[in-house]
Amino acid sequence: MTRILLVEDNELNRDMLARRLKRRGFDVITAPDGEAALTMIRQHMPDIILMDMSLPKMDGWTATKHIKQNPQTAHIPVLALTAHAMIGDRERALESGCDEYETKPVDFQRLLQKIDILVQKSGS
Repeated sequence: MTRILLVEDNELNRDMLARRLKRRGFDVITAPDGEAALTMIRQHMPDIILMDMSLPKMDGWTATKHIKQNPQTAHIPVLALTAHAMIGDRERALESGCDEYETKPVDFQRLLQKIDILVQKSGS
């Protein structure tokens, strides 16, 4: 079963998306901010991370850089989930180490396709 770490500070968005992913058969763990995400990654080693970029304590760009700089976690795909949809936002997310980018509100079917592709590519 694919384990997803969903990093989202908005509790309603986090709960709604986590429930939808669980109904699709994923093992979903959550974190409300970048600092908590780094702790959850060490504890649970997810197969993929869905990372909101605007987070309290530590934003998604910084958390992703930490993930990708650590040899033990660099292989985990990070998919940016963000309301940042301006010119340059996708590039900024990819430059921080994200493997893919999806804007909010989330197109759930497209998100599922991206998750599948990233997990297959990583060999998880």
